[in-house]
Parts: sequence; structure tokens; C-alpha cells
Amino acid sequence: MLKIGVCGVGGRMGQLVAALVRDSEDLLLVACTEAPGHPLVGQDVGAACGRPPVGVPISADAQALAAAAVAIDFTRPAATLQAARVCAAAGVAMVVGTTGFTAAELAEFRRAVAPIACVFSPNYSTAMNLLFKLVREAAAVLGEQYDVEVIEAHHRHKVDAPSGTALRLAEAAAAGLQLDLARSAVYGRQGVTGERPRQQIGIHAIRAGDLVGDHTVLYGGPGECLELRHRATSREAFARGALRAARFAAQARPGLYSMADVLGTA
Repeated sequence: MLKIGVCGVGGRMGQLVAALVRDSEDLLLVACTEAPGHPLVGQDVGAACGRPPVGVPISADAQALAAAAVAIDFTRPAATLQAARVCAAAGVAMVVGTTGFTAAELAEFRRAVAPIACVFSPNYSTAMNLLFKLVREAAAVLGEQYDVEVIEAHHRHKVDAPSGTALRLAEAAAAGLQLDLARSAVYGRQGVTGERPRQQIGIHAIRAGDLVGDHTVLYGGPGECLELRHRATSREAFARGALRAARFAAQARPGLYSMADVLGTA
């Protein structure tokens, strides 16, 4: 049985991941964490998942993750950095879906996980990771005669915008067009912006209701428009992808991996 730790088990993704681990035949839930002061701290994780007790208390101390072989983290940058330091010291592999890192935080995260195997992706959906590849290929074929716009929509509680997935889609399009996204990206438009430059990638975020995740990459060219779209109908696709990544990370050598590595589409 592969021992799994789940960070942020009180959150939507944390609860679902823990529940799926609990129901799996080859995974064993051995550690769960939440932020200090969270109302679930000290309770059995079964309560957080809406299941019977499993004998695993929810801890406010990231050191609890040392009991796992792989830790799965969908939290926030500060918490993920703390978990990464603990996991690296204990030799625990990681699966990280946290987004919203600053450049400095991302650099620190990469340094922290260098000694361990870590799968790091903004999106663990199998179909979305195929879309990353298709977006790059479409951009390369269509070329700069086709304007690229990325539109994403998420629930009202999401704290970062644009989503990490939208940024990865924009990076894929930029790679296909051989553009530097840092120079080409424009985040929303307002006022008299003038004619749209050719070498520009628009990125737009919508926040409303309980939308799970909706991403569209639009290519607008002379006389036609192509849209590549992924719509998530539940978080289960992300959670199951994270468990697939955990099984991969448990067997991998130290290094930073993507879902493309897990799926063999790199």
C-alpha cells in the first residue's frame, strides 16, 4: 500500500483527494494537515470526508507528512513551501497543484523540492493536459496570422487570477508561436487600446458562482475562428489525476515533473 499524506484536507480538493485515497485499494491515508486554528484540526479525517473514522487525526503541523511516501498538496503558496521543506527533509515525494506563486516563491519552491520527486502542475485533468499539447501544435500550424485569446472561468471563491491553467495554456500557445509570453501577454483590455498587435496573447478571467473550471483558447484568423475548449464538470477529474501522479512520483527519481511526464505525452 502506498502511504499518502494530504495537505489542506479541509478544502474542496483536499476533501475529495482524501476520500478517493480512502476508497482506493492500493493507497493508504496516513497523514492529513490543515492550517493552525482550522476547526477540523484534531478531528479524525473521516469527518472531513463525510466518512466513518479512519484513525488519522488532522494535524496543524506539516511534520505529520513525514509518515507518508507521497504528499498531495492543493493549498496556497506559503503552506506549500512549508510542506515542501518538511517533505524534502523526510524524503517524501510530492504532488503539487498549488497556483498563485510569485516569481520568488516559485524559485524557493523549486529549490526546496530539488532532493525529491515532485510532480508540479496547475491542472491534473488528463484531458486538460492533452489540451496543453494541442494548443501548442495548433498555434505552430496556424501561425501569427491567427490571434490567440485565452478565456477562463472559475467559481467565486478562487483567490488567484488568471488561473494557473490559463497561464499554462498561454505558455503553450506562445511556445507554438515562438513568442516570449512575458512580452506578449495582455491581461484584459479597457479603454482605447488601439489596433490589436499581431504578437499578442490575450488572457481573461471570469469569476462567478460555483463554476468548477472552464478554459477556452480562441484562434481568430482571416474569415474563420477555431476554439479549443475544456470544461470541468466536477473536481473528480483533477483528484483522480493527482492520484495517478502520486503513483508515478512514488517510483520516480528526484526531479521536478509535469503531468506530461506522468501521462507520457512530454
